[in-house]
Amino acid sequence: MSRFLLRLNLRRCVASQIRMASDQLGELGKGAGKGGGGGGSVREAGGAFGKKQVAEEEWYFRQKEKEQMEALRKHHAEEIEHHKKEIERLQKEIDRHKGKIRKLKHDD
Repeated sequence: MSRFLLRLNLRRCVASQIRMASDQLGELGKGAGKGGGGGGSVREAGGAFGKKQVAEEEWYFRQKEKEQMEALRKHHAEEIEHHKKEIERLQKEIDRHKGKIRKLKHDD
């Protein structure tokens, strides 16, 4: 699971760097040769549709990032709960062993 999350974080980091680098070229969705670069026929055409496509793509990536963050939070919450249960189980084992030691001391 951690390998999967690491891979997602790496992809997100690379994607955000690409988007940041493309922002430096000019406004996305302006069309080819106008600072927007290529990216498909809609983007190359420029205009309102190109800008709309850029906005939709940005929204999509933000939504994906939110979903990934929520999954990561859920995973950590589950891990915490698992460890708490494990601590309780081990504490019961410790108490059981202490009881056996007390019993052995009384038998002497």
